[in-house]
Amino acid sequence: MYAAGLTDVGITREQNEDAIFVHNKPIGPFPNLFIVADGMGGHKAGEIASTTAVEKFSGFIRDFPAQDFVRPEDYLDLLISAAQHAGNEIMIKATADENMQGMGTTLTAGVIDGDKIFLVHIGDSRTYLVHSFESDLGMVQVTTDHTFVEELLQTGRVTEEEAKTHPRRHVLTRVLGVPDNMQIDGIVRDIGDATAVLLCSDGLTNMLDNDSMMRIINGLGYVEHRTKYLIDEANKKGGRDNISAIVIDIAR
Repeated sequence: MYAAGLTDVGITREQNEDAIFVHNKPIGPFPNLFIVADGMGGHKAGEIASTTAVEKFSGFIRDFPAQDFVRPEDYLDLLISAAQHAGNEIMIKATADENMQGMGTTLTAGVIDGDKIFLVHIGDSRTYLVHSFESDLGMVQVTTDHTFVEELLQTGRVTEEEAKTHPRRHVLTRVLGVPDNMQIDGIVRDIGDATAVLLCSDGLTNMLDNDSMMRIINGLGYVEHRTKYLIDEANKKGGRDNISAIVIDIAR
């Protein structure tokens, strides 16, 4: 297993409010750690929120005091604790500076151990299991978007086609760092015969469809080249937002 990650400001934005963390080696009690965060808030607050989330989350894992006692069955609880810690740190910063009030961030963070992936998730950044062209499974989204439109979809009030152009499709219902909307999903999933795992911000998925992403991820070249190709293609399609992607090769 090997991974690479990139984040890019995109074509239309002036600053990058995304932040990523890629650690292929052990960190604290974990064998690896991967994080994507997409911040929100004015006056550079989104950038501060996402950077704080990544720094505080990874630092919590790195410095966890009882590392020798953590087993795989404890991974999810530890990930949730790290996310809560990061969220609290964002709230402390927001309280201390009125320019940062209301700032928050999405967060998708994962650990791969054996044939399982352990994830925490809040917001609309995503994690996918990517299968080979020979598989009927294709791109399987593991996380659920915490958006207004996703709630409409789940209750059958809009169709998938209507959701793509809905005026409130980017409105988040859960955000790390916002006290009333900080419910964090914990996910454990078998990787199965997936060839790769993708963590990304919505700046990628709003520009590229599943077939395009799957073709690139399963294509030729080192993982670094394929990750950059994803970013480049999203920019060619318009690059209307910051773009972040982490590609984790499983079966190469």
